[in-house]
Amino acid sequence: MKFLFVSFCTLLLVIEGFGQTPSFVSPVNIPLVLNGNFGEIRSNHFHAGIDIKTNGMTGLPVFSIADGVISRISVSATGYGKTLYIDHPSGYTSVYAHLDRFIPEIEKWVKEQQYLLQRFEVNLEPSPTLFRFSKGEQIAFSGNTGSSAGPHLHFEIRKTESQHPVNPLLLGFNIIDTSKPVVTGLFIYPLDDNSHVKSGNKKQKFALTLQNGVYRIKDLNEAIPVWGNIGFGIEATDYLDASWSKCGIFKLEIRVDSLLVNSFTIDELAYEKMRAMNSHIDYEEFVSTKRRIQKTYIEPGNRLDIYSNSVNSGIVNLSDGAKHRINISVFDVAMNRSEIVFWVQCTKPVVFPEKKYAAFFKFDRKNKFETDDVELVIPEEALYTDVKFTYKKLPKTVGIYSDLHQLHDNTVPLNNYAEVKIKATRLPEHLRHKAIICLTDAQGTPKTSLGGEYSFGWIKTETRNLGTMCIAVDTIAPRIKPLSFSEQNTLTEKNRIRFKITDNLSGVKTYNGFIDDTWVLFEYDAKSNTITYHFDEKIAPGKKHQLKLVIEDAKANKREYTASF
Repeated sequence: MKFLFVSFCTLLLVIEGFGQTPSFVSPVNIPLVLNGNFGEIRSNHFHAGIDIKTNGMTGLPVFSIADGVISRISVSATGYGKTLYIDHPSGYTSVYAHLDRFIPEIEKWVKEQQYLLQRFEVNLEPSPTLFRFSKGEQIAFSGNTGSSAGPHLHFEIRKTESQHPVNPLLLGFNIIDTSKPVVTGLFIYPLDDNSHVKSGNKKQKFALTLQNGVYRIKDLNEAIPVWGNIGFGIEATDYLDASWSKCGIFKLEIRVDSLLVNSFTIDELAYEKMRAMNSHIDYEEFVSTKRRIQKTYIEPGNRLDIYSNSVNSGIVNLSDGAKHRINISVFDVAMNRSEIVFWVQCTKPVVFPEKKYAAFFKFDRKNKFETDDVELVIPEEALYTDVKFTYKKLPKTVGIYSDLHQLHDNTVPLNNYAEVKIKATRLPEHLRHKAIICLTDAQGTPKTSLGGEYSFGWIKTETRNLGTMCIAVDTIAPRIKPLSFSEQNTLTEKNRIRFKITDNLSGVKTYNGFIDDTWVLFEYDAKSNTITYHFDEKIAPGKKHQLKLVIEDAKANKREYTASF
């Protein structure tokens, strides 16, 4: 284990061409150790900040990194949980997420707004004169709220005007990193029907081994036979000196015979383009195995701004019969570099049998597929590349109200929502308002609700996931499990009331608690399916109270729980 520290005094930042030179302090008063860095591959997005370890605890003080005003306060059961946004005069906004709670003056104001709106989840924009803080002044306490996998502080720096996240490690937070990235896999892709790798028209995977400081293909001392338009991908991680947590790479360059054909640098991101990360990676591999393979070529529908020096979008035409040297350089933010070197040999083309498909979808236009029973409309710019779309109708299984429609598969990502409609000929009239479209598992059992509404004989919805779909109904109310009441309905906790709430299919939509017929604030933690009311001024001491909890799912199935305490 290596050690890493960040000074808690002023960290001088020099940002060329971006206004005045700001100086930031650390958002925590413990050594700054990371378990996640900027640009890591996450589900449907790049990680837009750094994850700061909090010693496995919640409740550590969090500080404003510079003078500024709170411009936004967000409270959510998922995502960033409890979050503060502070605008600074330098033109940057700092973001502090997964907080346990805010300092009392902010906490009081937020709670007032929640009671006013009668809603736990809020997105508030206070007046710029309401909350002003000096550099190093405490603003909150670290936590584990939202979609957090454990106690930590998610910290971002954004350009205020565009709200584009920038890499904090480029702004003076001197994280010690002396280790080179570790490269664990090489992937080679034939990119059209006339291309091949090792005489096959499917991607090939290669393990790597480190030899004399350079990564080479394991157990292979000869050139790889290829032909046609070829792309490459690598699996790489980085480690910082004070942690064994896996982090992402910062920069990549690929050269063919010393010619630079593509590079990318993850120093700034745009939220409006973030989902295109699914095109940057081998999405099929991520869905199937969770491996994070970053491509060295750019699909035509990928509009990320991270690329430069691109020749033919990084697609390499290897059809000249010659032998070529491929060199891929991988860098971390400290510019430690790892090299992958291998050779490819252009061989004679191979003729492959024609693949059957139901429709050919172009990435740059609206695409539509329809039968008598199902319709799929994918809007323009929803695909990242052309797709040979496949379809199969399978017999219905027990408990569903349509055939199974295999609309391609879940390995093709969509950038925007597509519309899906399934004919509801087998759906009884009295169940129309309870019907939804679901993705199914391999056995044809409804697994994930995509929502949906009945309209003129069809159930329709929108989705950014392809796969096997069917009509199902949700007639079952959510479940409520008391965590603070005994089987005899006796309150077992002194200062709070907790419940676990779950739903079988369409998902919990609303949750409202009332004490003596007055709405009270239950905080919802979606990852644990728990809601909690912390006793406040709504509870008069020494008095008997009546509690009512009402939970409703997305198809208006409702369950109530009542108790006295």
